[in-house]
Amino acid sequence: MGIGGPADFLLGGRVRLLQPEDGYRAAIDPVFLAAVTAARPGERVLDVGTGTGAAALCLAARVPEAAVVGLEQRADAAGFARRNAALNGLESRVAIVEGDLLAPPEALRPGSFDRVMMNPPYLRADAASRPPDAWKAAANVEGAARLPDWLRFADAMLKPRGTVTLVHRADRLDDILEALRPRFGALAVVPLWPKAGQEARRVLVAARKGLRSPARLTAGVVIHEADGRYTAAAERILRDAAALEL
Repeated sequence: MGIGGPADFLLGGRVRLLQPEDGYRAAIDPVFLAAVTAARPGERVLDVGTGTGAAALCLAARVPEAAVVGLEQRADAAGFARRNAALNGLESRVAIVEGDLLAPPEALRPGSFDRVMMNPPYLRADAASRPPDAWKAAANVEGAARLPDWLRFADAMLKPRGTVTLVHRADRLDDILEALRPRFGALAVVPLWPKAGQEARRVLVAARKGLRSPARLTAGVVIHEADGRYTAAAERILRDAAALEL
């Protein structure tokens, strides 16, 4: 699979990203995911299903001295992620581990991460046709690991009171909340509105392990102006590497 020419740029050029010339390519979702993951210097963050490393690298670029581990099942995607970490001079803080969350590699020690972030496949396996491209299929349609499996894995990897963050489709919010409730509390839901007055298509969700505080629905972020330009709020996140405060 070819690389497809020059690297793409994220966070206003702070992150360069090599991606396949065909197949799945990262968009803005992993950038928002990294922005809502409120890591601090010295913390360890696990990026589950890291793909080419977009979210992991955006987080590492924004938070100096945070250590990020990306777990990726596909060998070709893991290869891209490793090259991207080196391309950005972040290989000392962004490690890529190849493996399956249903059979976690020994390199991932349970209870050792302050935060887990994830961009799970958006579509249920029983409600979608799998794209012919294997990479797109793995990124977009659930495989053997379903959404509850992803969140059980986050629970296993997190320290007590650790935080999980994810980006997902808004129409799967019921599934997300149901899967989180047995193990997580203090939920915050951030709608991502395409334009003012339009229904949200994506949500960011943050929750803390072992807490029972009530859930909150935040004001969210409007992504585009009526003319298609990014709003000032979106620009601060996508171009200026601002955190998305909850």
